[in-house]
Amino acid sequence: MVKKKAKILEYNAIFTAEKEGGYSVYVPDLPGCVSQGETFEEARNNIKEAIELYLEEADDKLYHVTPQQARRQFMAPIDVRLHG
Repeated sequence: MVKKKAKILEYNAIFTAEKEGGYSVYVPDLPGCVSQGETFEEARNNIKEAIELYLEEADDKLYHVTPQQARRQFMAPIDVRLHG
């Protein structure tokens, strides 16, 4: 029996603190991959599971989505100083 090596992929997730409480989260590289949670930790765990399910479905359909496909888009922090 040949053991398969586990792949570790890294995806960026965008979290939004909702006005009514909790967090919504989505993965820009995986269209339609969204989740939510009452706490940040719950939202993080839920989106991790959503990513795993998304990629399993992608495997079944014989296509693969790679992190930051073509790296055409990226995020960078921007510091802004407000004078008050």
